[in-house]
Amino acid sequence: MEGVVANDEMKQSKFRRICVFCGSSQGKKKSYQDSAIELGKELVSRNIDLVYGGGSIGLMGLVSQAVHDGGRHVIGVIPKTLMSPELTGETVGEVKAAADMHQRKAEMAKHSDAFIALPGGYGTLEELLEVITWAQLGIHDKPVSVGLLNVDGYYNSLLTFIDKAVEEGFITPNARQIILSTPSVKELVKKLEEYVPCRDRVASKLSWAIE
Repeated sequence: MEGVVANDEMKQSKFRRICVFCGSSQGKKKSYQDSAIELGKELVSRNIDLVYGGGSIGLMGLVSQAVHDGGRHVIGVIPKTLMSPELTGETVGEVKAAADMHQRKAEMAKHSDAFIALPGGYGTLEELLEVITWAQLGIHDKPVSVGLLNVDGYYNSLLTFIDKAVEEGFITPNARQIILSTPSVKELVKKLEEYVPCRDRVASKLSWAIE
């Protein structure tokens, strides 16, 4: 019995909810789809709930369904204009309506303790970079980095660009540490758990909310 208790304790995460950014398409590689499902199952195994962009299509649908099927709570945040089933598919778990895309991102961040990006397109990249910027400026008080699930090197080009920006003096080395990257689901979540934030973030009284 003691061994069982110890094992359960090991699975207990410091995060209550993790926000996952990902594509509304499944992508051409099965590895993208497999990683989305694996991430959902990993969150379940660690008793972590999911916050995501809502809907049931693409990688978003795969990760949310895996978390929902595992018995964890799912919060989908969808702009009112995109709530049609024809656009986002059937809803999974709890749905929060947002007035627009800006409010959607703010709402997703408000309910999350950490952030992970699966492969995706323009929307995923925009959400990813904004939350990184918020962390750099201290707009949100999330003491974590942002995790890139770099499936089959999907984010290699982005990481090369970011390293170039550090080299050229546009991103500080400390700000570079906000981003963690690995192709392994388990390793990425472990890195997020172990991350210790830098203490030189810009002190900010800015808010992402629109007054």
